[in-house]
Amino acid sequence: MAFSPELRQGRRAFLLTLVSALAVVACSTGPHRGALPPVPQGPARNRVALLAPLTGQDAALGQALANAARLALADTGNQSIELKVYNTDAGGAAAAANRALGEGAQLILGPLLSDQVRAVAPITRQARVPVLAFSNDETAAGSGVYILGFVPSQAVSRAVRQARTSGAGRFAALAPATTYAQRATADLPRTVERAGGQLVGMQSYGSLAEARAGLRRLNAAGYDALLIADSARTAATIAPQVLAGARIVGPDLWAGERGLGRTPRLRRAVFAAPSDVRFNQLASRYRARYGANPPRLASLGYDAVLLGVRATKNWKPGRRFPVDALKENEGFVGVDGVFRFTAEGVAERGLEVRQVSASGTTVISPAPAHF
Repeated sequence: MAFSPELRQGRRAFLLTLVSALAVVACSTGPHRGALPPVPQGPARNRVALLAPLTGQDAALGQALANAARLALADTGNQSIELKVYNTDAGGAAAAANRALGEGAQLILGPLLSDQVRAVAPITRQARVPVLAFSNDETAAGSGVYILGFVPSQAVSRAVRQARTSGAGRFAALAPATTYAQRATADLPRTVERAGGQLVGMQSYGSLAEARAGLRRLNAAGYDALLIADSARTAATIAPQVLAGARIVGPDLWAGERGLGRTPRLRRAVFAAPSDVRFNQLASRYRARYGANPPRLASLGYDAVLLGVRATKNWKPGRRFPVDALKENEGFVGVDGVFRFTAEGVAERGLEVRQVSASGTTVISPAPAHF
């Protein structure tokens, strides 16, 4: 990731929007409804749809995304966006997208899951309405679909580069046969090569016994750093068998885990994740408004609305969303730090690297402030 020495105007404007949004306690009131004769309607507004599960197994996360999106509108005091939430669990994401488009939405936020994004994409492309999806599947991006979620391979790449600068040259990987692990390790060979290292082996597993057998094979080949692309719980079970002196690298899944350092062999392990500094500010505002702690992914709903708010200066009601507003190379600064969309439509994020210690984690390489 290359960095420029200046903060450009576009990113400053987005950052100012974010800072003011987190600092202001906005008050909102419902529209006044007078007696006859009817009160004239206010000016037309830009219609934005948020597609999220409001029922079913992912309802809590879907509601949090919707809450965070509404909070962003309240915090910015923006009156030019009309946000409506559509339940993807009621009839599916495609049906929700059709309802949103039928009601005039010119920007879609969501949906959450990769298969939902793929179901929605042909519909929104035909309507020429962009999608800011919350999925982390970068292969679903393109042709008007922008992936705003945290792409696991980016976190792995950042942590691998940090391990390389710390002296690791020979890398190995141990990954479960899951969709997440496949996404996390998809770019690993090129990542290691670009960092100047050597990938000496990768082992996939479907059970803990297979994981231990795969680790024994990797141990026989030798390595300086081992990526364990699995949960902290599984990593803690496997870690004691990792070669002595080798640095363990973890995925961004570890960011929400407590007690990593209770396993001595995981101490000094590194992983990358978005900074929590601005998220903690958002969480405080969220608790004050909704009386609950937000899940970590709620920030995606907040930042998606900030992107829409930022575009309103060039977005006249009833007109198409100005997609060029998403293509600024200098990027934006949101709740999760600096990010920008690649030419393929994937959010490239500036991540920090944390190191596991006996008492928790320590940031050993801060997230960049700008590209």
